[in-house]
Amino acid sequence: MPEANSRRKKPEHTPLYDFGGRQQPRDTDLEEAVLGALMLEKDAYTTVCDILKPECFYEPANRKIYEAIQHLGASQQPIDMLTVTEQLRLNGTLDEVGGPVVISELTSRVASGAHVEYHARIVAQKYLARELITFASEIEKKAFDESNDVDDLLQEAEGRLFEISQRNVKKDVTQIDPVIGQAIEQIQSAANRTSGLSGLESGFHELDKLTSGWQNSDLIIIAARPAMGKTAFVLSMAKNMAVNYNTPVAIFSLEMSNLQLVNRLISNVCELESEKIKSGQLSTLEWHQLMARIKHLYGAHLFIDDTPSLSIFELRTKARRLVREHHVKFIIIDYLQLMNASGMKFGSREQEVSMISRSLKQLAKELNIPIVALSQLNRSVESRGDSKDGKRPQLSDLRESGAIEQDADIVCFIHRPEYYYRSDTDASGNDIRGLAEFIVAKHRSGRVDDVKMRFKAKFARFENWEGGDEDADMASVESRLNSEMSDLGDGAPSPLNGGTADFLSEGNGDDAPPF
Repeated sequence: MPEANSRRKKPEHTPLYDFGGRQQPRDTDLEEAVLGALMLEKDAYTTVCDILKPECFYEPANRKIYEAIQHLGASQQPIDMLTVTEQLRLNGTLDEVGGPVVISELTSRVASGAHVEYHARIVAQKYLARELITFASEIEKKAFDESNDVDDLLQEAEGRLFEISQRNVKKDVTQIDPVIGQAIEQIQSAANRTSGLSGLESGFHELDKLTSGWQNSDLIIIAARPAMGKTAFVLSMAKNMAVNYNTPVAIFSLEMSNLQLVNRLISNVCELESEKIKSGQLSTLEWHQLMARIKHLYGAHLFIDDTPSLSIFELRTKARRLVREHHVKFIIIDYLQLMNASGMKFGSREQEVSMISRSLKQLAKELNIPIVALSQLNRSVESRGDSKDGKRPQLSDLRESGAIEQDADIVCFIHRPEYYYRSDTDASGNDIRGLAEFIVAKHRSGRVDDVKMRFKAKFARFENWEGGDEDADMASVESRLNSEMSDLGDGAPSPLNGGTADFLSEGNGDDAPPF
């Protein structure tokens, strides 16, 4: 029979990688002190259960003992020397840890559990250091192997590092007093604004009243079936925010190139049909209109990234840089299902989309700005009946993942009855020409409702329904254009060619460019 004060033999711990003769970070004495305290103090497990996992323990025997303690804690059973010994026996691991004598020694070497949380955090830090060392060694080994693609390896490294950081992120609780102070400051700031909004203005007045503006740290999902105008809506909104309100906006376009996106913006701002923008077949008046209005886009705080198949990890890196260097206050992603989480393995696409959705919400909280992500809807919308509300989107129509609905603070849908009825009126005889319904179906901090907007298909542009667009103060399109052309003047420099605009003389054709 072993002596009462004998120390157990330390099990062999074979490292997976060669660390140049150096030992991995660990402190087995602290591990044993934590285990002993957990069996002595009644509430010690409640203190450390969020800090420690079984894999945090370097010694395999210590890991098995903590697994037994974790099982007892989860089932709300008492944790002491006898119950832990019995649980180890039920697990079939009692002999592997050294028997009842070792459990007795762990408790006898601890006088008090007063410092168990401090000790537990050290054990957790040692584990995190080991994870980083192992991760770095794996990446180093693969980097030396020239058969591995460097870009793929970079994606994998970023994914693994992100996974490690997310598993170990902990945030302490905050007493309510300072939070109340922040809330009062926000209310006072909103009261001092002429708009009365606490968030960022979108330029769509009824929508802003409903949401009080887009709020910091919110994830907003805007979903619709193809051809409903998702991209047209966010471009109209981005133009309103960046041009009219000087709010720095970043657009991550995974579907369209930056040139395609800018062409749509030009069509939106200059009120020129996109087909004419593409072909360049503009009349003299339209060339003047283009030159007069495009100047509003120059200098706008609008940043476009058209990286295809953007990963969530690349997005995090770029978004942080945009916020830090350009003070971006609003991010748009077009669209969520085209993103990926390369470097991480998932059992299904649904799990990957869930991870992307969760990461976007975390990024919004981290950067403390609103993030809008466009999303596709599944085909169930098309299969429903032709009744008045048959084609209206529902939360259950969100494609590929229920996590999108769960993670988002606001879920919105775009519905254009005119598209489905293919006529100027609906089944009830209501005029639906240009009508777009912006449906707020989920609103975590407010009410849900429908907002009517006007959609101008030929300009791919959304406007306020009741005379609220930014040009409403002008008497008409013609008078606005006359004023703009007057401001431009003959011989004014053209931002397109960098020189002096040589406008058409009377002898030139109507479709010739004015430079």
